[in-house]
Amino acid sequence: MKSGSTVDLSGLEDDELVEALAMRFDTAVTDLDVGGRVVRILRPRNSDDLIREEDFVMDERLPYWADIWPSSTILAERFVCGELGGSRSGDRIPRGLELGCGVGLVTTAAMIAGYDMIASDYYTDALAFTRANAFTALGRSPVVRMIDWRHFPEDVGELDLIVASDVLYEKEYARLLPGIFRNALAPGGMAVVADPGRVGVPEFMESCGDAGLEVRSKVTYPFEAEEIKQKIDIYQIAQVVVPLAPLTR
Repeated sequence: MKSGSTVDLSGLEDDELVEALAMRFDTAVTDLDVGGRVVRILRPRNSDDLIREEDFVMDERLPYWADIWPSSTILAERFVCGELGGSRSGDRIPRGLELGCGVGLVTTAAMIAGYDMIASDYYTDALAFTRANAFTALGRSPVVRMIDWRHFPEDVGELDLIVASDVLYEKEYARLLPGIFRNALAPGGMAVVADPGRVGVPEFMESCGDAGLEVRSKVTYPFEAEEIKQKIDIYQIAQVVVPLAPLTR
């Protein structure tokens, strides 16, 4: 069985990545209906094969990126291409960012919906799979960046959309994300977070309020696949709009 290594694939062209990933990893393909089209998502067959002690010792990192989680499936299939797909107007192409892109399902969905995407993760392998999957689906790939949420880069620019799925499993992340949203969202921009009820949700809600953000809506979708049954909450989050004071004479 093949397993991942530390070989850097970032220098390869998009059309070379699929073959390179299949040579380096034991891979499988999952077909999903995204935006009315079947999208083939290449992924490592078994994420447990990718666990490396040195990654965990260095930063408690585990290869969660290698799985297609129910939250990302619902976010891509039901919301990004469903709710957001028809919401754009005007000629300007909106800019989006995925935090924790994994194998690129949600980023690919957002590109299908018309967003110019930046895909970010804390694993270079995740960025390689995301590039490969977006290119296979669309013939083009997103900008990819390694981003540590504790040191969010200042040069990302203003974003119309930030998406993240199943990222509230640590309370630390629940505290970090609202600050990122506040600083990176353009006026009128929106963050969308999909979550299956992780431990960090209450702290995330409190931190959003502290950061001057509000939850505009919460919609719950059922997810069922074989023995997995979950309810996925989709939160739409935006900056609090302060009404202008009336003019006085």
